This record gives sequence, C-alpha cells and structure tokens, in this order.
Amino acid sequence: MVFAARLALNKLRSSPTRVLHTTAPRLSQSLGTQIATRLASTRHFSTSLVAPARSSPLLSSPRWSGNNKPILPAPSEPGNNAAESSSKSVKLDGADDESPAGSSAQSSPPPSSSSGGDSNDSSDPPPQSPQPTPTPSSIAKQSVPEVYPQVLALPIARRPLFPGFYKAVVVRNPAVVAAIKEMMKRGQPYLGAFLLKDEHTDSDVITDINSVHPVGVFAQITSVFAANSGTGDDKEEGLTAVLYPHRRIKITELIKAGEHTSTAKVQEEPQTVTPPPTPTEGDVAKIPQGPVQTSFLHKHAISIVQVDNLVTQPYNKDDQYIRAFMSEIVSVFKDIAQLNPLFRDQITNFSINQVASNVFDEPDKLADFAAAVSSGEVGELQDVLESLVVDDRLRKALLVLKKELINAQLQSKLSRDVDSKIAKRQREYYLMEQLKGIKKELGMESDGKDKLIEKFKERAASLKMPEGVRKVFDEELNKLMGLEPAASEANVTRNYLEWLTQIPWGQHTPENYSITHAQKVLDEDHYGLKDVKDRILEFLAVGKLRGTVQGKIICLVGPPGVGKTSIGKSIARALNRQFFRFSVGGLTDVAEIKGHRRTYIIQALKRVGTENPLVLIDEVDKIGRGINGDPASALLEMLDPEQNNGFLDHYMDVPVDLSRVLFVCTANNLDTIPAPLLDRMEVLEVSGYVSEEKCVIAEKYLGPQAKEASGLKDADVVLEPSTVDVLIKYYCRESGVRNLKKHIDKIYRKAALKLILDLGETVFPEPPPAASTIAPASPVDSQEPPANEPNEVAPEERTSNESGDHKTVTTQERKPLQIPDDIHVRITPENLKDYVGPPVYHKDRMYVSPPPPGVSTGLGYLGNGSGAVMPVEATSMPGKGGLQLTGKLGEVIRESAQIGLSWVKAHAYELGITKTPEEQFLTDRDIHVHMPEGSIGKEGPSAGTAILSAFVSLFTKTKIHPDIAMTGEISLVGQVLPVGGLKEKILAAHRAGIKTILAPAANRADIEENVPESVKTGIRFVYVEDVREVLHEVFRGQDIVERWKDTLSL
Repeated sequence: MVFAARLALNKLRSSPTRVLHTTAPRLSQSLGTQIATRLASTRHFSTSLVAPARSSPLLSSPRWSGNNKPILPAPSEPGNNAAESSSKSVKLDGADDESPAGSSAQSSPPPSSSSGGDSNDSSDPPPQSPQPTPTPSSIAKQSVPEVYPQVLALPIARRPLFPGFYKAVVVRNPAVVAAIKEMMKRGQPYLGAFLLKDEHTDSDVITDINSVHPVGVFAQITSVFAANSGTGDDKEEGLTAVLYPHRRIKITELIKAGEHTSTAKVQEEPQTVTPPPTPTEGDVAKIPQGPVQTSFLHKHAISIVQVDNLVTQPYNKDDQYIRAFMSEIVSVFKDIAQLNPLFRDQITNFSINQVASNVFDEPDKLADFAAAVSSGEVGELQDVLESLVVDDRLRKALLVLKKELINAQLQSKLSRDVDSKIAKRQREYYLMEQLKGIKKELGMESDGKDKLIEKFKERAASLKMPEGVRKVFDEELNKLMGLEPAASEANVTRNYLEWLTQIPWGQHTPENYSITHAQKVLDEDHYGLKDVKDRILEFLAVGKLRGTVQGKIICLVGPPGVGKTSIGKSIARALNRQFFRFSVGGLTDVAEIKGHRRTYIIQALKRVGTENPLVLIDEVDKIGRGINGDPASALLEMLDPEQNNGFLDHYMDVPVDLSRVLFVCTANNLDTIPAPLLDRMEVLEVSGYVSEEKCVIAEKYLGPQAKEASGLKDADVVLEPSTVDVLIKYYCRESGVRNLKKHIDKIYRKAALKLILDLGETVFPEPPPAASTIAPASPVDSQEPPANEPNEVAPEERTSNESGDHKTVTTQERKPLQIPDDIHVRITPENLKDYVGPPVYHKDRMYVSPPPPGVSTGLGYLGNGSGAVMPVEATSMPGKGGLQLTGKLGEVIRESAQIGLSWVKAHAYELGITKTPEEQFLTDRDIHVHMPEGSIGKEGPSAGTAILSAFVSLFTKTKIHPDIAMTGEISLVGQVLPVGGLKEKILAAHRAGIKTILAPAANRADIEENVPESVKTGIRFVYVEDVREVLHEVFRGQDIVERWKDTLSL
C-alpha cells in the first residue's frame, strides 16, 4: 500500500546526495531510475517504451525495467552518432539495479534511457559490470509529445502537481492499475493529473467533471512498482507510480467517466523538485509523426478526458514588476533558509539544476518552485497552477512563501522561548544547589528534607495521637526519610503527613455549661422561639450534670428564614465551642462524607483545631442520591453515637473519634429524611414568628443592621412601627424574617439614594485623592487584536519585563460621609409604596359579605411557612353525577372531597336534601369544586370540614357566614381528625378578621399552649369531634338547624 512508496522515497532521502523534496544535481539520475534501483531486489517492475508520436524536445527519459523480459528497441533516429548506434544493444544487468544511484556514487550508476549518466552529458550509457545472469534490455531515446489530446485522468488529493517536480502517488483501483501497466507496455506512459476539489475525498477515477479542478498537469510515469503484494504470487493490491509533470493542461470534456471501487488512492509523499536532465538538441529523438494511440484505454473502467495545452503568456523577463517579484521571492527564500535547513538544501539544489545561468531568466519556473516546496493551502497552490500570466503567478507564489516565512518565524520564536526558559530554570537550579551547599557548609541552614521531617516530629510531639495513629505516622515518616524530595511519591507522603498532623488529636476547647450565660446568649441573638430556647436550655442542663453532651444530635426543623442556622451559632457561642458549617443539600457523592482526598468532617477538624467543635450540617433533608452512592446512609456512621468514636475516613485510613463533636442538623421538613437517619436525631421544631414577634425583631435587629449597612447609622431616618406592621401584613407574610429583612434593606437603600439625589454632589462631594498616590491617567488600550506577525522583543525590554514592574499600592480606605443634622426622613405607611412598590397581598379574604350558597372558608398552610384563608366554592349542573375538582389540588385534598361528598350522599335524608331515605340523589347532576388562586398548589387533608360544609350549603341552599373559618380532616363516618400548622393558620385568620374558628378537639392543647394570646384575641374557638357539630355551628340560627335537631342530632 502506501508503505511501499514511503519506503522507496525514504531510502532516497538516506542517500548522501539525495534529499527528497529537493532539487537533485543535473548529473544525477532520474528519480524513477533511483527508485527502481533501490527496490529491484524485492519488487517487480514494469517496462515501457514511448511509441512514435509527434516530435518534441526530449525532456526526460525514464528507464522501465522488466521482470526478465527484454525491452524492444525504439526506432532509430536519423543523425545519431556512432556512439549511439554502437550502444543500441547494451544489456542491463540485474546486479546493477542493486547498486546505489547518485551523482557522487563510487560505482557506475545503472543505465537509463534518459540522458547519459556521465558528466559530459553523453548519450552513451555507462559501461556495465558483468553479471552472471544478465537481463536483456536496450536503451531508447524518448520524446514527450507536444499534442496529446486524450489522456487517462488521474485525480490527485491534497496537493496539486507542478511542472518540473516529481510526485509519488499510489493507485488502488484495479482498472486504473491495469490501464497503467498496458500504457507502459505500449510505451505511452502519459496521463493527466488533476486536483480533487474535496480534499477529504480519495479516488482513482473521475465520475463528475466538476469534482476536480479543470487545470492540471500532463505527467509522465517515470517509475512504477507494486505498492503491496498479497499472499499469492500474482496478487497486488495497488501500484506506486512516480510522476514527472511536463506542462499545464486543461480539461475540455470528460469523454469517459470511471467507475468507483472499494479502493482509493492515497498520496503520502510531497512533490519532489528533482527534474530529469534535459538532453541536448543532438540527442532529441526524431520520432515519426503519427496519431496518438489511446483507443486501447476505452476497454478499461477508467476516466478519459479531452485536454488542451495551456501555454504561459509571453512576458518580458526584464519587466520591472517581474524582476521586483523575483527579487522579493529570492529574498524570502533567503530568510526561510536561515530558519529552516530543509529549505536551504532545496534552494541549493534548485539553483544547481537550472538550465539558465541566472535564476532571473526563468521567472515562471521560479514561481512553480516556490509553490512546489511550500506547505500552503490547497486553494492557493491551485491558483498558482492556474495562473498563466507570469507576474500574477509570481504574486500568488510570493503570498504562499510569505505565509511560510511567518510560520517559520513563529516556530523559531517558540523554540527560542522554550530554550531560554529551560536554560533559565537549569541556571536557577544549579545556583540553588550551590547556595544550599554553601549554607550547609556554614551551618546556616539544614537540608529542606531534614527541616520537613523535623517539623512533622515537632507537630506529632505536641499531639496526643492514639497508638494506631502513632504507628501509621512513624511508618509514613520513615518512608519519607528514604525518598528523594523530587520524587512524586514523596509529595504524596508529605501531603498525607500534613493532614495527619493537622488533625487536633487530644486538643479540646473548654466548655461552658452555664445556664445563665446560655440564656443570655440566646436572648441576645433571637427574639421569641420560647419552646426552642427551653429545649436548648434543657439540653445544656443535662450536659452540665453529666459533664458532657455526647450522644446528642439536634435537628432543627422549620420553614425557611426562621433562624435555624443562627440558632446553631448561638448554641456554639453559649457552649464556647468552635463552629463549623457545611451544607449537604444536593450532595450525591458518598466520598464527600467518607472521604477520598478531603472530606467535610476532616476539613472541619483541621480548620477549627479542636476535637469538640459544633458542626452544623445544613439542609439535611435535601441530600441527594446518585451513582456514587447514598450520602444519607454514610451519615449514619458519622452521626451514630455508638459508631462515630472510630470514624474511618477513606483518605486518612485511621480511626478518628467524632464522639466529642456536637452535631446540629437543619431541615425544612422531615418527610424526605430517611427514617434510620431521623431516628438518630432529636427533633426541635422551629415553627416561625407571629406578627408581633416580627415587629420586635425588625425594631431590635433588622432595622439597625440595615440602617448601618446603608451608611445611615447617624442619620435621622426613621422607619415607623406602623410602617413595619403594614410591611408584614401586605408584603412579608412568611413565617421567617428573611424576606422582611430584604424589604427593610431595600427601604434604607432607597432612602440613601434619595438623600444623594436630593442634596446633590455639593453636599456629598468626592474626596480628593492623596498627592502621593496620584498616578498619571493612561488611555484605554485598543481593543483591536494585534497583527498576526511574530515581533521580536528587544533583549533589554525582555529583561525589564522579566524583572517585574514595581506597582504602587493605590488602595485607600474611604471614610463614611457625614450626613447633615437637618436632614429628616420618615418612612410612613403612606409613602411606603415609593420604597418597596405596590403591596403583594391586596386582601386577606375574598368574601366580606355573605357569599352565595356553596361557599365556605377554610384555613391552609402554604409552602413558604405562612398560613392563608382559602375559600371553597362548590356548584352543581346537569350531568351524570360526576365530581370535578380544580384549583391545582393535590391527591390528598381530592380524596377529602370524595369523602365529603360520600358522607353528604349517605346522610341526604337526615340533612333534609331528600324527602325519603330511598330517594336517589345527584343521579343527573354534576358537582364542581374549586379553590381560588389556582396557580398555588394545594395539598393536605385539613380542608375536609370546609369542603363538606360547602356541599351541605349548596344542596340545602343555605349561606355560610364569611366570619366563620374551619380546618380539620374528616373520616368517612364523620369524625374530625387533628391537623398541623395551626399557629400559622390562626395567624392568617387573625389577619383576615375571622371571628370564629372551628378546629379539631385533638388540637386544643396545641392551640392553647403554642399560639400566642395576642393572636387568639378576638377569635372564638370551637373544638369539634364530629361533622355534625361542625354543621350545627356553621349554620347556627338558620331554619334548617331546627329540623336537624330531630334528624341530625349531636
């Protein structure tokens, strides 16, 4: 395959007088002769003679050696001298083919049918050395026909061919291979080579005339040999042909299109610039004229094209533009030769092979040479080939060479930079080693490795390592002592010892179990949260009596913004423990818990420097699970008091005692926490704040913090308490205070902006910069990219840059501006809209006046931790007895609606809806239940009593008073079951002006204990256990209640 061509050309490269891709001396043999000579012992070669054609000057005369087959002599030409006639039957010996060919070879070169191989350009072949098994052959003068209208078309990939420069190609198509062999047998080794337009395509035939560029070259096959032989004696997978282009041609017509096969042509080696020697006029063969015989090619499945010769337009070699172009090309060649030794050899050989004594006498050949040896883009090289005007061809060739020069300069610059960096590092290394040796001799400094080992020993001496850890430390330290500092394993061992000696083995922080101190800290940091504070104080009291709080893991659960993380900080401050927080929200890799390089828990111990910190694990309910394991399960070992005294980290690989660490976890809900993990934690519910608590928090904590952060600490900017109350009611109804803090921050920022805009820059001027730090203003650099040209940096400039510019520190601490005392700003409910925009919540309930029958009022708990008053609307329409539910209702609330409707159907007679117990009900009516604010998802069983009341109101056509709200889950037999979130629900009812609340009797203790009295003021609570009690209370004073006394008794 391609290997054969590459092998042949590489062998030529190794010759002392041959450089592939360069121009060979004129006295050397042709490239085809050399390849044939190199591979004669292992390859089968074909032979060809040139059939008589129209006479033309002899440009090359390749040798075609056969496999023990004689070559017929070419017709003799008149006027040959005696030497020529006496050498017509000279034999070519096989052994000669094995001798190396070259212009400077000691042995005689093998004969060739090109020009003579001697230095006198004689046409006589050199004498042959006798061989035991001679191969009969003969020498024939060959001429290249000037007119060859129909040729075999061979597509070339990746690079075009240029006249006068060799090219080795590999042919894989069997039909093309067979045609080439027959052409050689007939003595007509000529074809047309055309560049494929698609550089990613390889083909040996042309199926579409538009797939190749129309301008190509008329080339002569100088040598062929098998590209790769198969297992059999006669199998050959391809053919390698060495082409020598003679002139430019152009396709005028595709006479016959080829057929594709599974094989393809690969073009491996670039075009070589060694032309065959040009014979003298006396050696030109006088071949009788006759038509070109190419009819035999039609029987092969190949591409045949009609071509016309392209002739370079006449030019004046003394034209100033042409001479200027040539001078510039020669100058560029010189520049490239200084940077690239390969170009230097190419230019030398080209100048030797020129027929003309001066290179300026052949500008067209100079342009072709420039394009042939450069590695430019395919399109640019094809443009050079298609150019018939000499000055245009020179211009395009110069463009290709200029790009080659830029690449060579860039490559040279990169090479110099790398060399200089390496030299600089080596010099620094040698100097540092000498400095170390000098200091060591003087006793000023010990070896760096010894200092490192001494540092580890000092650290270990100050730590109370367990016996197993001490053993591991000694082993690793001994390993480090036997390793070279530059070894990679030494760095790994050093990092491990760094971590092992930074774990606080046996180091504790003194704890403070004072209840008075803890209560003071909790009251300073938080307002309200009485239950949480009491639980924490109980926790500390037990620790004070036991002397330790080991075995306790606290989990704070509540809506966002209620202060769960800050409570953890307060506990750490009360206990005088170090605090470390990390979040496991979205964590999917168990290695973050168990370790593989660095872990959360080992990092915590290293950072706090003590064995008994308080570690806050945030967002424990949002921990993930992925392909890398289940981190929640890995937390079990870390949080279990019975297991974490020997926690084994995967990286440290030594047991670490975590039993002295106090773990505090936070979560928004308990549903997503795995049951085994939840079982190991003591849950403290942080329910949230009521409006009065939020007002005090805003006055004591949030307001002063926001005021100081906005630069208004000493200014007379007042946020009135009534404004905070409006802000809480109509902007921030969440259980937490995070959103309230954002709004207060926004208010003070707006106030600061208004002060600046109203008073102007005269009152608040910019402070003048200090004179010592004024730097000259420099213009903004241009955004245009620099030119893509390698610019040389002056040595002195490079030295100054490497030494580093001294930069002056210009950072100044700006002092806060003083606000005038006569400035007074008041944020009132009237102008609150100017600071925070329109209210988010416009009204607390939809119905103020009595609504139509079928509407009741329920109480719900929203996802943000706040309560809401939710009306329930029901209506009926003709249908088939179906139930339709809308309002983004969840599965549980849909089941509550089904239960409520079933209970009403079952007690329709007792409720007075039907006249007899046997009467069918809702067989021809559909029921539609809707809960407004459909964009808000609703879920849970607490709307059961409200839905049932709406059904009874609809079917009995009785209105429900809007001041009555209810919550509670119902069962199928009518029992009212307890629900959660009552504090937030009652707060929403209080805000909406609800007068009566119906709640499950089982929640009575919760309401009386946990709901503040300020919220319960003005609300009458009715505790119910059965839906009959709900209906009697809801419809109190209505006529239907009188009937229910008999049919629906309590």
